[in-house]
Order: sequence, then C-alpha cells, then structure tokens
Amino acid sequence: MKYEVVIGLEVHCQLSTNTKIFCGCATTFGNPPNSQTCPICLGHPGVLPVLNRKVVEYAVMAGLATRSTISSPNVFSRKHYFYPDLPKGYQISQFDKPICEHGTIEIVVDGTPKRIGLTRIHMEEDAGKNLHEGLGDVSHVDLNRAGVPLLEMVSEPDLRSPEEAVAYLKKIRTLVIYLGICDANMEQGNLRCDANISLRPVGREKFGTKVEMKNMNSFRFLKQALEYEIKRQAKVLDEGGTIVQETRLWDTKRGVTESMRSKEEAHDYRYMPEPDLLPVVVERAWIDAIRQNMPELPDAKRERFVADFGLSEYDADVLTVSRELADYYEAAVAAFSGDPKTTCNWVMGELAAKLNETGTPIEQCPMTAAQLAGIVQAIHSGEISGKIAKTVFGEMYGTGKDAAQVIREQGLVQVSDSGAIDAMIQSVMAANPDKVADYRGGKDKLFGFFVGQVMKASQGQANPQMVNERLKALLAG
Repeated sequence: MKYEVVIGLEVHCQLSTNTKIFCGCATTFGNPPNSQTCPICLGHPGVLPVLNRKVVEYAVMAGLATRSTISSPNVFSRKHYFYPDLPKGYQISQFDKPICEHGTIEIVVDGTPKRIGLTRIHMEEDAGKNLHEGLGDVSHVDLNRAGVPLLEMVSEPDLRSPEEAVAYLKKIRTLVIYLGICDANMEQGNLRCDANISLRPVGREKFGTKVEMKNMNSFRFLKQALEYEIKRQAKVLDEGGTIVQETRLWDTKRGVTESMRSKEEAHDYRYMPEPDLLPVVVERAWIDAIRQNMPELPDAKRERFVADFGLSEYDADVLTVSRELADYYEAAVAAFSGDPKTTCNWVMGELAAKLNETGTPIEQCPMTAAQLAGIVQAIHSGEISGKIAKTVFGEMYGTGKDAAQVIREQGLVQVSDSGAIDAMIQSVMAANPDKVADYRGGKDKLFGFFVGQVMKASQGQANPQMVNERLKALLAG
C-alpha cells in the first residue's frame, strides 16, 4: 500500500457511579424514559452543578493506571452546540486544562508490543439520547443519560492499522474493568469510541485530512468501518480527489460509512470556562491514597502469572482478559497449587466452553474455583483420568456436587492395578489373535486398536499410561 494509515481514538467510558456527575439523579440503565432527571440535568435556569467526588477519584485512577500526569488544578469548560438531547445548549466538559495528560497505553499486535500515547483524559457529562426507530415521522428524546459521568480518553495519532485500533480499545476496556470504574458494557453504550482516520503517502511527515467516525460500540464494527474507510479514502486520493474533513457514520447493514456532517473544530464549540464550578484541586495526599488502594493491573498480573505459575504469554493473556476470570483462576490454584498449568487448561477449556454455551459470565459460574481445583487434584493424583474428568465435570456443573462425591457415587475411580489391567489386555488379545499376529509381524499401527479395546473394556477407567506400558510388554510376547 502506498499510503500510511494514521488513526487516533477518542474513547468514552461511562463511569460506574450511583449518581450523575453534577446532581443526585440515578445512573441506572433501562429505566423508563425521563424518569431519572431533575432541574439540574434538565438544564433549568438558575440551577447550580455540584461535582461528584467519586468521578474525580475514578479519573485519577485512570490517570495513574496509564502513567499520566495528574493536573492540579484542572478546570471545567462549557462546550456549546445545539442538539435536542442537550437541554442546556452546552455540555460541561474539560478543554485546555484536563485532569490527566501525557499517558501511555501498551498494546501487542501479532506478538509485537507497541506504546500508544495518550494525549489526555478528561471528565465530562453525557448527553441524552434521541430515539427514532419505530416512531414514524417523529423523534423522542430520553434525558435519563443526560449528566451521566464520562471519562474521555484521547489517544495520540499513533495507531497504524485497524488491528492496532481494536487492540487499543480492548486494552482500555480491560483496564477500566480491572479498575472497577466502568463496566464497559458496549451494547449499552457504556464504552464507545470515535475514530479519527487519515491517509498520507508513505514517507510523508505531514498528516492527511482526517475523517471522524462517531459512536463505534463494537470491536467488529470498529475494524470493519476502519477497513472500509481506508479503501474509500485511498480510492479518492488515487483518482486525484481530496478528502473532506467530516464526521461519518458506519452503516452496519450496508457495510459502508456515510457522511453525517462537516467536522467541527474546537473554535466551533465556543469553549469557555464553566463559571459555576471552581477549579478542581487534587491534593498529593489524595492521589497517594488512591494509588495505595488500586488493584493489581492486567499487565502486572499477566507478568506474575507467567513468572509464578509457569504459564505461556498466550495463556496469561487469556486468563487476565478480565479481573473476574483472573481471580477465579487464582482461587483455583490457591485451592490446589500442585498443577497450575492443568488448572489453566481446565479454566480455558471445559469451563470456558460451558460458560459460553450457557451464556453465563464467570462471576455467575455455578462451579466454584475450589470445586474445579478438586477435579485437577483428582487428575494429578491419578484417581481419575482426563477423559473421566470430563464426565465428572459435567455432573458437577449441573448438580453443584464436589468431585470426590461424583467420583464416589458413580464409581469412576481410575483403574491403576496392574493385575486388573493385564487381565483386560489378555482378554482383548485372546479375542483378536489375528491382529496380535499382524502386530507382531510389524504392523505397529495396530497398537492404537489394542489401546482402544482395552479402554473400552474398562469403560474408560483404566489408567492410560499404564495401559500403554503393559500393552507394549504383553504384545511383545
């Protein structure tokens, strides 16, 4: 490709506070339209905003997690624009003095690490929501979301492909979930992003004209929209045209971007200091207290899983994708520390498959971490085989019973008695004299046949390693 892709993301995280940023209205999702409003978030004349302290705390946590500079004082501003879902006619946001600046986010794409600059993190209030579908020729406005607290995390234009953009958004999602500041539910719009993309000839330093794509709330849609926009812009440039600075929307049904409006510049919003809110002073003692109470972050946890449990980078990546999954795995290892790798395989394998099948999040898993550890311990001790363990797992998941109880009730203890295994092998050999002769005549591939027959005779309960060892000895004559 003769063009270099330049992408920057503006990620909006809805903070998990109980009340809005400047009033006491609830932030609960899904309540009846306009049932969570008051004169402040409705923009009535004469009302005064009061800053939610928890919002500042969450912003500081995000700043510390991204190695940003925490600015004190930082200042709120009014961002003016007219839209039906913005009752005041302006949004209270931050402009030239945000709370956090100059951070970094580390991503890995195709095994290659890359550090993405973070221009700023700032606090702001969300707007309401315009409703159009199924309403004929009219639109409705739901202001429940007006005043809900947001953190906007603005990247430097350091991303160079749709894959890097998706990795960056996933990393932010993981980070805010670990911090507990945002549930990052993308279907509900609690995590969404605007993507700025431009092309420039390879080797040129000056950026091309950027196009903004609004409100991407899916990793898949973000990737598809960026891929489409790269092809669209390249075609325009190849044909001698110029890119128009504009805002476009992604049409998920048609798989195309469509022009929405010309892109505003900062001066179009007529930013001015918010006169009803004082500058926010974040004292060093408060920052230190927040730092002390922050959880272990995903990168640190991943490195520890590799070092302490001997896991591969890939396994550690999968297990630390969410704080709840990592906690479950650690609890299972704490319950039985003898085989952390096998525990990892069961969490990522059978357990993950069952949770996906039933649509159950890990935090609602009916099998406790200690119960899963019981299966691993039974395998490790030789009490049951890996194959039998799958039967035990299925019964445990459905009934809530412990591994020992299921093994005892169903008589699933692995047969490791050499005399009993020899008897089964000899019975199989007696029933298949022609195959014994063929094997001894050089047809080594028949060994798998004998293993299968012995396991069938034992109903899967014979110790596989012992079966292999005794078969080799007895077939050798």
